[in-house]
Amino acid sequence: MSATTYMEKQLSTMKFQILIFILLLACMYQSVAQGSYENCCLKYADIKSKKGFRRHVEGYRIQEADGGCNIRAVVFTLKNKKMVCVEPNLPWVQEEVIPNNPK
Repeated sequence: MSATTYMEKQLSTMKFQILIFILLLACMYQSVAQGSYENCCLKYADIKSKKGFRRHVEGYRIQEADGGCNIRAVVFTLKNKKMVCVEPNLPWVQEEVIPNNPK
């Protein structure tokens, strides 16, 4: 094998390794970018009253519309570990949350 052929083969191998490295970085970037929105509500659940809903609630948190989250919401954690996002301006949500959340 001549020196020129050997160098071309080495260059080809290096290009392939750089391509794999770039693809790996691109995949990692996508997973990191998605992680920041993992705990954000993107829309509200259609729950008009607390009748029957309250007995399934284990706790709640308030999501502000800042950083990576686009909407303000009250996020209820249910006993089955599911999360339900509710509009904070609904009257029953105001009754349920505001007395327990002094600011």
